[in-house]
Amino acid sequence: MTNRLVRCLLALCVLAGVSRPVAAHDALVLDVSERHRVIVSTDIGGTDPDDFQSMVHLLLYADVLEIEGLIASPFGDGRKSDILRVIDCYEADYRNLRMHSDGYPTADQLRGITKQGEIERAPYAGFRKSTEGSRWIIKCANREDSRPLHVLVWGGLEDLAQALHDSPDILPKLRVHWIGGPNKKWSADACQYIVANHPQLWMIESNSTYRGWFVGGNQSGDWSNKGFVASKVKGRGKLGEFFVRQMADIKMGDTPTVAWLLHGDPSDPSKPSWGGRFVRAWKRPMLRLDRMPVEEDRMEIFGVLELGLAIDSSDRPSKAVLVVENQRLEGHLGEDSTVRFRFCPKAAKRYDFRIESDSKVLDGQRGSITVANPSPKLANQPSADLPNWWTDDPAMGASEGPHRGAKTVNRWREDYLHDFELRLNRCLP
Repeated sequence: MTNRLVRCLLALCVLAGVSRPVAAHDALVLDVSERHRVIVSTDIGGTDPDDFQSMVHLLLYADVLEIEGLIASPFGDGRKSDILRVIDCYEADYRNLRMHSDGYPTADQLRGITKQGEIERAPYAGFRKSTEGSRWIIKCANREDSRPLHVLVWGGLEDLAQALHDSPDILPKLRVHWIGGPNKKWSADACQYIVANHPQLWMIESNSTYRGWFVGGNQSGDWSNKGFVASKVKGRGKLGEFFVRQMADIKMGDTPTVAWLLHGDPSDPSKPSWGGRFVRAWKRPMLRLDRMPVEEDRMEIFGVLELGLAIDSSDRPSKAVLVVENQRLEGHLGEDSTVRFRFCPKAAKRYDFRIESDSKVLDGQRGSITVANPSPKLANQPSADLPNWWTDDPAMGASEGPHRGAKTVNRWREDYLHDFELRLNRCLP
């Protein structure tokens, strides 16, 4: 009876001239007043498998978003082909998805906007050379369209930084939502380039708020990360099965950038949304030293540490690497006989450094630094130099454990997961 009723309702919609029937749950839960223009830059297939999960989620909402670009910008092994693997699953489920909405693009349309971006970290300058991905950002931004172009960055900022360098006039059209945090530690040079050279950019820098998607909130029974995947994702079409093969529980750390467009007010990041609530950014934290740091030195989490170490002109190195945990950060040799390194910490703790170099002066040097969370008072000190930059709310009341701002996401956990479940069910016959 249910299927017969649905068919009758769809027929009535057609007779009434409604070309895109909307399910009741879409109207009740989603808050999409317009189709937002979207480009996603992702390190899918690179350092973190959760991007595959986020891509599945994105494609399930492709009927209410105008996806204009999917750019593979990985660190490591990921490539454009990894995005195409998800699109293949989408194609298998496409017929069932179209039964619910004719707004879904075809798989070939999605393949046509999938591009390869930068595959290496930016050098000290913050940019290197144009890529298919950076050129696509510029092309989309230059289209005649009064709507802003939302650039959702799930990895490094390399392609965005390159696009801004090559065509700075596109800046007013862009609305960037960046999942920084661990990604920032791999993209410190590109980030610093944007801060220094494009401070007017409209940017959400989410370093820890995004963690609310999978940390905290209602974690009981089927609402738990593993329980939800086992009971609500597994068996839901090719997309659901692909999701489960990546990870048996919810991670989806990049998904808040999409959810922010689905329920909330994207024009005002200070208002509540499924993707979090943010505050105006204070001066972006940076510590410059002309020596190796010592443990008594302090810096803010997700800030940038820049070391400028002098060398003798007779001892110019061909190699200088700063080793810290799982990173090997290559030094930049300037014309002023100074080797420069940049490092971004992703946790509040002590970090230890050592240098490997063929310079006798540099090789074997060691140091440490102590990293702390930002003071809640910084929310009252917005930077006049960054008028459109937003970041995590440092207030303790918005924190989930050490993760500042995470409660502004996980407070919606039952709502956004229930809606995700309904979307997954669209993959079923």
